[in-house]
Amino acid sequence: MTFPQYGNGCQLVDGVLKLSKVGALRVVQHRPLEGIPKTCTIRRRSTGKWYVTIVCEVDAQPLPATGAAVGIDMGLLSFATLSTGESTPCPKFLRTDEKDLKRTQRKLSAAAKGTPERRKRRRIVASVHERITNRRTNFTHQESRRLVNCFDVIAVEDLSVNRMVHNHCLAKSIQDAAWSQFATCLSYKAAWAGRVYVAVNPAYTSQDCSTCGHRQKKTLAERVHQCACCGLTLDRDHNAALNILTLGQQSLGLVPRSPWL
Repeated sequence: MTFPQYGNGCQLVDGVLKLSKVGALRVVQHRPLEGIPKTCTIRRRSTGKWYVTIVCEVDAQPLPATGAAVGIDMGLLSFATLSTGESTPCPKFLRTDEKDLKRTQRKLSAAAKGTPERRKRRRIVASVHERITNRRTNFTHQESRRLVNCFDVIAVEDLSVNRMVHNHCLAKSIQDAAWSQFATCLSYKAAWAGRVYVAVNPAYTSQDCSTCGHRQKKTLAERVHQCACCGLTLDRDHNAALNILTLGQQSLGLVPRSPWL
């Protein structure tokens, strides 16, 4: 249920949400309102919990310049590998809670349809899904905020996740990694902070050498980049992150275009 105009049928005052034809509802307000409230949306999740979202119009707040740029290579072994050499392990929230999810789903299947017991167990399954979603969302927000605070220019791969999940061997892991959600968080946080966000074509970023540009085909099992031309030996994801950074800077005109990229 959405009120398109805040103050006309809905108003939040001292932790109490006043709704027309509903009454006054006490809410747990996690932070005060900022700017000009515009719309108010009330929703109920499958677990039976109620949430209210108030959209406010707030001016952007640019962050101080750091003078640093970074390229980010997304992966399944490491969630994100930066061109600085830093890597973030993939949290795998679904894989971690998969046993709990299977156990609760088995109990749900054993309950007779239309009974109170089945409704109770369905809510338990929904709570496990909600816990996984909340942990994943919190991780993407925290990680994207950290990167936006540290770098002025952020270059990432423009991945086509919808096509990549057609690989049935990797589909569950790709969905669990939430690359699209992370890229969305990065893009709007960067715009809010006055940073530059650029998505580059990921083609051949793992195969090209970041030093000399020599292209060498690799399988997914090869985790080390060893250039047969210049002898560079580097982690595969780190090499890809350096290529992504170079492509991002070239698309912005910050560095001359290399003949091999």
